[in-house]
Amino acid sequence: MNTSLPAKKLFPLRRCYGLIAAVFGCLLSSTHAEAAGTASEQANIAIMIRELNALEAVAQRSGELPNDGSQRYHFDYQSLARDIARMRQGLQDYLTPSRAQPRDTAELSGHYTTSSDH
Repeated sequence: MNTSLPAKKLFPLRRCYGLIAAVFGCLLSSTHAEAAGTASEQANIAIMIRELNALEAVAQRSGELPNDGSQRYHFDYQSLARDIARMRQGLQDYLTPSRAQPRDTAELSGHYTTSSDH
């Protein structure tokens, strides 16, 4: 049983993984860089939000591709979309904090594989 996906179907996944890596790269580089002032930090966070928006658009398009019934496992784009929304909300909350509101402690799913029932 061949479990590899054709190159045509892998392209959206590879691009999705590339965007995830880019977002986390931005997150890591901004946390390790010296503070250059709030304007620079806000600009970096705005870039991260735009990257998350781009990643969400790719995930949405990939999730709309038809499934061929031969694969047992599928990428769970809905879970990814929820996690992207959660990350974006955290960044937006940081940019525009509310007065002493309790923080939402929900965790990211991190599990993006679903199985088909055969």
